[in-house]
Amino acid sequence: MFSNDFLALNNNPFKSFLMGGFECADQQNAFGNRVDLYKTSGHDQYLEADYDQLNELGIKTVREGIRWSAVETKPYQYDWREVDRMISVSQAKGIQVVWDICHFGFPDDLTPLHPMFSRRFSHLCREFVIRYRSLIPEGTLIITPINEVSFISWLGGDVRGTSPYCVGQGWEVKYGLMKAYIEGIEMMKEVDPSVRILITEPLVSIVSNDPGNVDALLFAEEKHFEQFQVHDILSGIMCPELGGKPEYLDIIGVNYYYNNQWINETHEFLPWAEEPPHPLFRSLHSLVETVFTRYGRPMIIAETSHPGEDRAKWIRSITKECKTILRSGLPLLGCCYYPIIDRPDWDDLEDWHHSGIYDIFDTNSLERIPDNDSINAILEFKRQMNALQVLT
Repeated sequence: MFSNDFLALNNNPFKSFLMGGFECADQQNAFGNRVDLYKTSGHDQYLEADYDQLNELGIKTVREGIRWSAVETKPYQYDWREVDRMISVSQAKGIQVVWDICHFGFPDDLTPLHPMFSRRFSHLCREFVIRYRSLIPEGTLIITPINEVSFISWLGGDVRGTSPYCVGQGWEVKYGLMKAYIEGIEMMKEVDPSVRILITEPLVSIVSNDPGNVDALLFAEEKHFEQFQVHDILSGIMCPELGGKPEYLDIIGVNYYYNNQWINETHEFLPWAEEPPHPLFRSLHSLVETVFTRYGRPMIIAETSHPGEDRAKWIRSITKECKTILRSGLPLLGCCYYPIIDRPDWDDLEDWHHSGIYDIFDTNSLERIPDNDSINAILEFKRQMNALQVLT
């Protein structure tokens, strides 16, 4: 367990407890086609209006990504024009941006298995901080170097769902990503030691449905605890040759969705809305408590949402869990609804998830249509957080 001693100040660095996330995935999908959900969702067209809508809801902090494949046009050559615009608009609108350097996606000539991957990535990290500080010299800068290393390692390394389209090389992909992650932090800290690091990894629960089988229980537990490999590498507990340090485990973000709990043997998702709950289903509070017990670091729910008709019900469920977490005294600094705007499926851009609080039905105009039930649930979330006197 870590302590907060290595930070001179450990105040909440976020402008609002309730946050919104905008899809910024730019990876190659399962068919080898480049996606750019920043543009597909129309966020590039509606940037100012999107921020205005969040201001109306009192959301002052957002997650955005720079989209590596769009920024690094040639090796070590960067086009910052769109990032500059995002910085300018967010400043004008009073919105704090938490930046992903790599959400999902790399330039065409790179994969995490490429020998130059970590060098290219670390230089990108450094140049982003230099660029940002040239525009915004003061204030808190919070960065997620690579989003969901665990997931992208599995998707690209084990099931051929994205670059590098491998099977059975999930660990090798993860190792390459973490090498880049740590070198990226080192480069950013050289330029600006005050940069805060937000780690955003899936929070899952993997269980066995065969309680009488010791081997099955142990195997499920092993798979469950693999989710912490990224944190252990980053803090230097695991693979110390990569240079991880305890202070790199700064703020822990947990990405939690309705399908984050499953049975190891069958891969069957545990239902989240049953009353009484499934006997193997764990509350979000208990999962967050496990993370805090293990690392002792401040946390946020960095991503959460539900597609379709149960969106508002999910928000109400998360509201209840956040209240329980906060009342227990755990240092939960925020909760990010992700995505705030509707998104299509990576592998089928005609299939829109309707998981945001604003829908897109017309894929030509990309007009934002509020889902009133979800917005009302978000406003109730804020009201209940206000009653607890947290920063909202």
